[in-house]
Amino acid sequence: MFFWNKINAQKVISITGSIIAVILSSYVFYYVWENGTQKVNAGNWDAPFGIVFVADTLAVTLVLLTALSGLAVSIFSAGSVIKDRLRFGYFPIFHFLLLGLTGAFLTGDLFNLYVWFEIIIISSFVLITIGGEKAQLEGAVKYFTLNILASTIFLTAIAVLYGLTGSLNMADLAGKVAAVENRGLVEVAAILFLIGFGTKASIFPLYFWLPASYHTPPAAVSAIFGGLLTKVGVYALIRVFTLIFVGDVFLGDILLVLAILTIFSGGVGALVQNNVRKVFSYLIICHIGYMIAGLGMFTEIAISGVIFYLIHDIMVKTNLFMVSGLIFKIKSSNSMRALGGFYANYPKLSLLIFIPLFSLVGIPPLSGFWPKISLIGEGFKTQNYWTVAAIVFASFITLVIIAKLWAEVFWKDAKEIPEKPKFEYFSDISKARKTEFILPIVFLSLISLYIGFGAEHIQVLSSRIANELMNSQQYIDTVLNNS
Repeated sequence: MFFWNKINAQKVISITGSIIAVILSSYVFYYVWENGTQKVNAGNWDAPFGIVFVADTLAVTLVLLTALSGLAVSIFSAGSVIKDRLRFGYFPIFHFLLLGLTGAFLTGDLFNLYVWFEIIIISSFVLITIGGEKAQLEGAVKYFTLNILASTIFLTAIAVLYGLTGSLNMADLAGKVAAVENRGLVEVAAILFLIGFGTKASIFPLYFWLPASYHTPPAAVSAIFGGLLTKVGVYALIRVFTLIFVGDVFLGDILLVLAILTIFSGGVGALVQNNVRKVFSYLIICHIGYMIAGLGMFTEIAISGVIFYLIHDIMVKTNLFMVSGLIFKIKSSNSMRALGGFYANYPKLSLLIFIPLFSLVGIPPLSGFWPKISLIGEGFKTQNYWTVAAIVFASFITLVIIAKLWAEVFWKDAKEIPEKPKFEYFSDISKARKTEFILPIVFLSLISLYIGFGAEHIQVLSSRIANELMNSQQYIDTVLNNS
């Protein structure tokens, strides 16, 4: 912010700060892995009276993934976002968004989680409208309206829960909610949380704002949105329904039904799209259904599959929206009908893009394959055959969609696209800026390859997180032990 009119200085500060964030989050991840759950009482107010920040394995994993995605998008932004938008404070707002995401993952207090959600909404609203194009403003209205409604419902749920228990500390609520005699009101609170977080996670039928808005801002903004924003809603659902509202069969059945409908609606929506970024937007919705299905089954193996898929999905979806930005920079279009000839003209880039595209499909041994094994196996074990059918359907429909995209964009003959006035083509930009486009895609593709080929390490991590979530006493003791 102190270098408001110095764009190059902002780029250097942004990328340097993002590298430092990766180093710090890696250290915190290592420390928690070695020493167990950690906490910080803000202002030295003991829990449950003050706000507490809690770093368990799930929280630090998501903070690390946020830092990795943030670094990639920071580099991509330096090359892809035009100077006029950078002069409107793009980088300060971008890092403000990362601040909100990190705070949401680490907080141990429900009202403080609401505050971080509002920081995320404020910063994302600025990012989605920066530049002021008509399509952006239309998408922003839908985005903002639904997310503010979700926040209102979330705040109402907090009020109900506080009225029932007199506490908002999540560890403290774990015991107090279980002791509430009026189970009807507890279920009302749980459903309000499900609606609030479900809207932010973009589950059926509350997903319409996402495909209407995610394709409108610059690709760098869509990348951080697609990779992380809906995952905050998924994280909140996981945290609340494994710590506070535990073991409710009725809620589990609702989650499974919503998961199946989310998978189906997202898959069918993606199938009929022609715009590359709209295809990826609908696939976000479809694959959110996998994670909701695992949470609905509520077994340790299913939760482990959810965490594995969450790790894979953050990396791949962030990467794919950057890929869409690269395609647009080269071809000046995201319409599959207007594209073609990409492989003939850019074979090396095409092979690079192949990695996130087919990781998304889950072609073995790429990263999307392994968590589906856990989810499908657990679906059979728990006799949730409709859920298994939905996951298989989504896998098949994703394969069809990506095969269609590959054929249209990469394999078919190129079409002549009329030049856009004042459009800066990829071939005209400097080698340094080309690197800023390509390097972050390489970076996240390598991480995706590691997740796939080093799946045993990710499985160990996912299993530990699932075990901590299903046996939350360590989390509760760490937070409430004020000695």
